[in-house]
Amino acid sequence: MLAAMTRERVKLVLRWVLTVFMVGAGANHFVNPPPYLGMMPAELPQSSHLALVYVSGVFEMLGGLGLILPVTRRAAAWGLIALLLAVFPANVNMAVNHLPLGDSAVPQWALWARLPLQIVLIAWAWWFTRPPTKVGATLS
Repeated sequence: MLAAMTRERVKLVLRWVLTVFMVGAGANHFVNPPPYLGMMPAELPQSSHLALVYVSGVFEMLGGLGLILPVTRRAAAWGLIALLLAVFPANVNMAVNHLPLGDSAVPQWALWARLPLQIVLIAWAWWFTRPPTKVGATLS
């Protein structure tokens, strides 16, 4: 029982970390859009790039905030997974074409390292698609 309580406390802390990370990342789409515009695949219409940056920022913030309430948590986690899968091509585009992050050059290894990070974020969000355990019901 103690191990289950500890696991649920870790899950609670990691849920809040993911919440803050996603809300912060989403807000950054509005505060500093150029890095996100620069990673847009050329296949997407140029005229829609800024709107797509803003839309993805809104959904990052909504997904992060949705993790807070138990009633929205599972749907928010699934939404974050869908969003992370949707923006994955932009991260691949950045790595393949060695694109800068806004005005800043990024080492090639770091661009490629971002791809497995997306998988980690997807797995992290997936953790919150699971229903809470009986022990964790009061902690979540």
